[in-house]
Amino acid sequence: MSTKNPCISLCKFDEEICLGCGRSKREIKSWKKMEKDEKRSVLAESALRLIKLKGASRRKKK
Repeated sequence: MSTKNPCISLCKFDEEICLGCGRSKREIKSWKKMEKDEKRSVLAESALRLIKLKGASRRKKK
């Protein structure tokens, strides 16, 4: 798995999570200092967050 920075230059946040890449503000700030294994873990978690965020946006707002 690649550990390339997942930023797509869409830096808009829902709470603490970026809607573009799915990472938290903390993860974004510390990305360059992370080891490859930690980056892989963050990438997996961020992918799941994006799926959840996209599912939540489909719900009708009351």
